Amino acid sequence: MEKYDVIVVGGGPGGLAAACAARKAGAQRVLVLERDSRAGGILNQCIHDGFGLIRYKQTLAGPEYATRAIQEALDCGVEIKCGTMVVDMSAQRQVTAVGPDGLHIYEAGAVVLATGCRERTRGAVMIPGTRPAGVFTAGVVQNFVNIRNIMIGKKVVILGSGDIGLIMARRLTLEGAKVLAVVELMQNSGGLQRNIQQCLYDFNIPLYTGHTVSNIVGKRNLSAVEISRVDENNKPIPGSGWTVECDALVLSVGLIPENEVAKAAGVKLDPRSNGTVTDDYMQTSVPGVFSCGNSHAVMDLVDFVSAQGEIAGKNAAAFCSGGQMEQWVLSRLSEPAKGLPEPDALNCILCPNGCRLRYEADGSISGNKCKRGIEYARQERTDPVRTLTLTVRTQDGRLIPARTVEPISQAKLMEAVAALQRITLPDRDYVCGEVLVEDLMGAKVVATANIPAQHP
Repeated sequence: MEKYDVIVVGGGPGGLAAACAARKAGAQRVLVLERDSRAGGILNQCIHDGFGLIRYKQTLAGPEYATRAIQEALDCGVEIKCGTMVVDMSAQRQVTAVGPDGLHIYEAGAVVLATGCRERTRGAVMIPGTRPAGVFTAGVVQNFVNIRNIMIGKKVVILGSGDIGLIMARRLTLEGAKVLAVVELMQNSGGLQRNIQQCLYDFNIPLYTGHTVSNIVGKRNLSAVEISRVDENNKPIPGSGWTVECDALVLSVGLIPENEVAKAAGVKLDPRSNGTVTDDYMQTSVPGVFSCGNSHAVMDLVDFVSAQGEIAGKNAAAFCSGGQMEQWVLSRLSEPAKGLPEPDALNCILCPNGCRLRYEADGSISGNKCKRGIEYARQERTDPVRTLTLTVRTQDGRLIPARTVEPISQAKLMEAVAALQRITLPDRDYVCGEVLVEDLMGAKVVATANIPAQHP
């Protein structure tokens, strides 16, 4: 039986931050167990930008954020085992895992659970109708399009206007699909205002708040959905519906903390959210077992997940050494605005301040803490620019996640996408930050992940 000071279950951003923090706090042997083939968690398929503004003081694509987190953990001396599934854990912190090299039982001085969350499915929201092919959760669509190069359909309806639903509306549009509607049960969207603007309004995608998908139509394949208004109890109003012909329905209807490993160890879970119940030090009901990130409670920003992971990792190391623990306090000073954008206001996205900018009647800009805010607000009114994030195909069929270094005019995004889709890269290794295209309408295009070549 191998012994470690701290074992982290889950190699996403929270787990990697916890492992790195545990090492810095004095834990000698720290192991991360990740079931996927590579660490980084869900960020590997989140190729859009908008990550890291608080933690790294710059906006990064998801794979870029993951690459940094992985390198930081490795630089700290953390051992990472990928392709390794934790199948059991005891209250005495014995962890059983299965990986490429067989079954292992580890003994840990402390354990950090960073197992993330999973999506709610059609069954969880009880949509009436038949059961045809063509109904997907947003995360599955993201994996299909961004990792596997599989398009789900040509005419798409999205249920749910959380950030992943909004982002997939844009992503599918850039790949040539027609997103017919984004439907939101609540009277306001739960997504970030910048995502509503950049993912829906930029592409004239309609958003129906106070509506839901009330019926699914199709035999073998999806052929249509019915969209209805809802009443004050969020129930469809009879007679208010209309039919939309489509071949794909994407469900973005919430996330649930994933805590099967926690259950096995007897960790107390919140019956409402399925998240772990912890004290102020991120320690669960089982002594020496800590929890962080989306397995504890679903968070809006990955920066917060990493920050909470750091506290859990520090405290796991402190538990091993008998040291003093640190309380978790979430600062929301930099949290971006949510909901429908206001006509004469916007949030600056250039720095962690997230200034609330307003267009005054006299033409001036208020609310900014620096000159960059004024420049950003004026740019958004006259000629808005966007960072383009998408994938570039190699000759052997791999997808290299990429983004433009310099922003491109929003009016020319589809033209830029078409130009980039005509490019096929040679078969070789690609490194995060490597320039893939020197000039795409005046912008460089760089890889946002380390993608090794496929070897026979």
